[in-house]
Amino acid sequence: MMRKLLLYLFISFFTITSTQAQQPKKPNASEIFESLKKLNFLGSVLYVAAHPDDENTRLISYMANHVKARTAYLSLTRGDGGQNLIGPEIRELLGVIRTQELLAARRTDGGEQRFTRANDFGYSKHPDETLAIWNKEEVLSDVVLAIRQFKPDIIINRFDHRSPGTTHGHHTSSAMLSVEAFDLANNPSIYPEQVKKHGTWQPNREFFNTSWWFYGSQEKFDKADKSKLLNFDIGTYYASNGLSNTEIASLSRSQHKSQGFGNTGTRGSQQEYIELIKGEIPKDKNNIFEGIDTTWNRVSGGNAIGNILYQVEKDFDFTNPSASIPELLKAYQRIEKLEDNHWKQIKSEEIKNLIYNCAGLYLEAAAENNHATANETVHLNIELINRASENVQLKTLQINNETPLLEEKTLVKNEKIGLKKSFSVKKDQEPTTPYWLTKKGTLGMYQVNDKSWIGKPETPRYFNVTFGLNIQGIAISYTKPIIYKTNDPVKGEVYKPFEIITEASAKIAEKVIIFENDKPKEIPVLVKAGRDNLEGFVEIAYPNGWSVFPEKQKFAIANKGQEQTLIFTIIPPKNQSEGLITPMVHVADKTYTKELIEMEYDHIPFQTVLLPSESKIVRLDIQKKGENIAYIEGAGDVIPESLQQIGYNVVTIKPEDINTETLSKFDAVVVGIRAYNTVEALKFKQQILFDFVANGGNMIVQYNTNRRLKTEQLAPYSLTLSRDRVTDENAKVTLLKPEHELLNFPNKITEKDFEGWTQERGLYFPDKWSKEFTPILSMHDKGESAKKGSLLVAKHGKGYYIYTGLSFFREFPAGVSGAYRLFANMLSIGKENIHAVNTIKN
Repeated sequence: MMRKLLLYLFISFFTITSTQAQQPKKPNASEIFESLKKLNFLGSVLYVAAHPDDENTRLISYMANHVKARTAYLSLTRGDGGQNLIGPEIRELLGVIRTQELLAARRTDGGEQRFTRANDFGYSKHPDETLAIWNKEEVLSDVVLAIRQFKPDIIINRFDHRSPGTTHGHHTSSAMLSVEAFDLANNPSIYPEQVKKHGTWQPNREFFNTSWWFYGSQEKFDKADKSKLLNFDIGTYYASNGLSNTEIASLSRSQHKSQGFGNTGTRGSQQEYIELIKGEIPKDKNNIFEGIDTTWNRVSGGNAIGNILYQVEKDFDFTNPSASIPELLKAYQRIEKLEDNHWKQIKSEEIKNLIYNCAGLYLEAAAENNHATANETVHLNIELINRASENVQLKTLQINNETPLLEEKTLVKNEKIGLKKSFSVKKDQEPTTPYWLTKKGTLGMYQVNDKSWIGKPETPRYFNVTFGLNIQGIAISYTKPIIYKTNDPVKGEVYKPFEIITEASAKIAEKVIIFENDKPKEIPVLVKAGRDNLEGFVEIAYPNGWSVFPEKQKFAIANKGQEQTLIFTIIPPKNQSEGLITPMVHVADKTYTKELIEMEYDHIPFQTVLLPSESKIVRLDIQKKGENIAYIEGAGDVIPESLQQIGYNVVTIKPEDINTETLSKFDAVVVGIRAYNTVEALKFKQQILFDFVANGGNMIVQYNTNRRLKTEQLAPYSLTLSRDRVTDENAKVTLLKPEHELLNFPNKITEKDFEGWTQERGLYFPDKWSKEFTPILSMHDKGESAKKGSLLVAKHGKGYYIYTGLSFFREFPAGVSGAYRLFANMLSIGKENIHAVNTIKN
């Protein structure tokens, strides 16, 4: 499932362009100087919230770039439950994309990124539900772990822990867990296995990142007691790079492209408020670190280091950063002797990078291919160059923690050294994939077997090259991940991570295959070779009652990266049934059952994911009327593919092509999710669509949010959207009009058709509508009033207009039978005695 999207280029503080987000950093003198100032600040801030895109990038950028604090964002989830505006990936794969978007955001605003094992299972109305599904104790332990590892002086929560039930349950839960962890992190009896490795830690202060929004209005906020509030002007201007802090924050925010969070930069003074909830209030309301020593005096032995580095900062030569190297090396030697291991590790890495950049060093190890398999020999092209400093020698090369190789070479100023090396991948080397996806988790939690990886944003890179250097007589080493790079005729130099894949993988393109009757279907199975000269056979595991022909098929693939398609015939049972099929690839004595998924977007690094290769097969008891469906794209769903599965001819039409003549060829029009939030041109086409309905067509509009609508005229009659939603996918559904045609033709819909739904019932239901509409269903979450706006139908002229907030965009990919049957009725309404329009001719 590979998707490529060209996105606009932009200039940011830490990265050059979005297409270069995977390239190594090459800072200029101004950026080197800013890193030097950051080296001289010993203080940390941890920002805590629930999801990717919850973070306040204005405040993170301010703390990282103005205050110079080590700043991190702890996102409790990876955002799997969100939607995807840039591609087809949902659930786990969307979580991978959003993880990378957070990392891109942190590269832009200067922060670091951390996670817990909590899974974003979808919208939750109360933290009680959230913490029950998440497993509170495990997520709490992860938050405590993050505090003990990061050791923040300051914690800032995005959300208020005192308002359960008033917002997303994940939001409130993130704050509640953070507040609880603030007190637990310093208790050695809490999670003692963590204490053995990381010790305890007591943050000094904890804040809630408040604003007028949390008070209900600016007027109420202006009148509120602000005695416990601190405020900062986060509109500060950074002359060294020509950007305001708020501009950097907007660029960071804009990395959340899958969520449509492109943000226009602002300039000028802007106040940010935080409310103290733990610790002592600073006397200086503009200094969050008041009373906390953030100088080198904070650590034993730090005074001498500070004396060196403050002078380096004072004397920094922007035209010759390498002039700072001798003093930086002196400070480096002293940092290596610090007793405080926490600050020793952090500052040692920072000063090593400073020396590297001041010397104009460039060290790189590039593989000749971005993939390799177990037991394969990998050839490397190694590049070394010293562009600014004198007296640099290469002493050793170490590949993947193996025995260092002696490589005595002098790096003459501005003369490139090229080396060719190779290594063999271990026979039992595990393939590269996101570590939190290697084992099946629960609805609310990821399973992570290697506890040392908990909290890390990515799977640690196993394949690296360590360059043992001697710089002006001082031994210092740099470890670089092995990468792959190539030249693109349009983009130029393109980098990809170096990954280990299985020697064979297989996939079935369709993840849900619907059988509308008992006729067999031919299903292509795509086998991909991870190495040259791959031979074996494929068979398919399938559920009882189904049949597959042939039983097995041989394959032979000559070259690595090539694919071969095998056709299997799947024969369904006579009656309704469902299950999973899995292609099993046999090579010698090994069996492979995973699919290799590659995702390529310009704003994040190339992603390789291995997931179980399986497709859901569903034999449906389904009838339908009509043949030809027009689909208008919104924010992204799989409606066209899903309706094609049950025998409809679906044509996607662009807004500019909506006219009476075009629509006359169709039985119904389906509008994609959030189309009226995202497609500006639709507001000019509404009357044409309504006329289509009046002339006998059906129009189905899927959910839109009630904010930022492109038109107020969603329907031919009055209709008002709300934020009503039913998050419990098992919530009881009451048929308000059991005799209505929508529930009886051509399929008899019963409560059984609402079994097996996933993640939620629906969202953004209308709460007001005119008398022309008939509500069909009623449902509600526990303790709430009945919501009757999930499915509304109105006769308009000769046809029917239907508005639905039901989550068909989630149910179709999950192969939920009842969702297909209900949607078929929605398309078929009014067609009982009407002949379908002739099939569109090619």
